[in-house]
Amino acid sequence: MHYTEIEYAVADGTATITLHRPEKLNAFTYTMARELVAACDLADSDDSVRAVVVTGSGRAFCAGADLDPDAGEFDKKQYDGEFFDDGSPRDGGGYASLRIAAMRKPVIGAINGPAIGIGSTLTLPMDIRIASENARFGFVFTRRCLTPEAASTWFLPRLVGMSRAMEWIATARLFGSAEALAGGLVSRVCPDDDLLDVAYAVAAEIGENVAPVAFAAAKQMLWGTFESGSPWAAHRLESQVLGELIDSADFAEGVAAFLERRTPKFTLSADANVPAAVTAWPRLQD
Repeated sequence: MHYTEIEYAVADGTATITLHRPEKLNAFTYTMARELVAACDLADSDDSVRAVVVTGSGRAFCAGADLDPDAGEFDKKQYDGEFFDDGSPRDGGGYASLRIAAMRKPVIGAINGPAIGIGSTLTLPMDIRIASENARFGFVFTRRCLTPEAASTWFLPRLVGMSRAMEWIATARLFGSAEALAGGLVSRVCPDDDLLDVAYAVAAEIGENVAPVAFAAAKQMLWGTFESGSPWAAHRLESQVLGELIDSADFAEGVAAFLERRTPKFTLSADANVPAAVTAWPRLQD
């Protein structure tokens, strides 16, 4: 696929998706949303990809939605995005973020600079978020007479707790990477020049040691039971999935690699071999 607002590359088992409108600080558009979804589809279907890194081009991660009237981002007459079954338009941020949430490969956000509005909410469904020291965040929606989007009213309080989520939404202020780390929005902060090296090191560790099918199942189980499960429901599902994986060639390989003190060579596909008991997540709802 030819991309105009992102870049996509694969090397050493890691796919890199780069938001690429540096002259606009990677401001978000419907075109970018569609290209992000297409890139996620490509990475998920490629068994050579073991992890995905998402970052921004230039000095920003994403400065928010493109507010230029010519971009048509908020002009309903120019809307050309995705629609719900009843014909109402889907928020472009949610269209992209829910595809990221559904990824069966680990997604690592390498937040290299300002991540404002959709720049912050787009990262919430990523599995790991790493920020540079100069990264800045802001859930600025109410200052523009908007509400949060990209399914962030669901993700944000589950990641950082309701009290902190409400403070960030209520004040709509900008804050730095240190506060993001303290609040649990990111898992680590590193010097700007080290950000991608750290992200790729995490991706490489996953690629070398983690069974793709096991991660894909675990991710969907974690979010699915967190959303609507109970301890007993989790126990039943885990028992079913463990029973199937224990009989798999990849489990035998994982044990053999441990005993032989070598790197495992897993062969099952995260795209095709997730146990049937695992329900795809996010679940489609009316």
